[in-house]
Amino acid sequence: MANSRPVFLDLWRIRLPIPGVVSILHRVSGVLLVLAIPAFAVLFAQALSGPNGFGSAAAIGGSPLGKLVLLVLSWALLHHLLAGLRYLALDLGWGLDRPTARKSAWATLYAAIAVTLAGAAVLL
Repeated sequence: MANSRPVFLDLWRIRLPIPGVVSILHRVSGVLLVLAIPAFAVLFAQALSGPNGFGSAAAIGGSPLGKLVLLVLSWALLHHLLAGLRYLALDLGWGLDRPTARKSAWATLYAAIAVTLAGAAVLL
């Protein structure tokens, strides 16, 4: 019996459909948010410890690396929220056909990036 399964699978040549990309990014954003909880808890405790602690926490948040981390986590929060709402709509039976699912996936990607950049422009 011949085995028709591929022996070597080149993962970089596989093109996921856009709903698949949104699904993977939804999971990645959720992991980023969960991993950020302990770091933010430590920073919050440090900020509440007194004026010096608040100053050092503010310095960490105001540094270029801190701003980049906040920007990435802002995107993660917005993408996770919008993709979650998209999945809720799909669970309710809205937008299950392929063209609508693709449009909602693109809208989720673009909206998360646009709102993140708009918020960054206002806050930074």
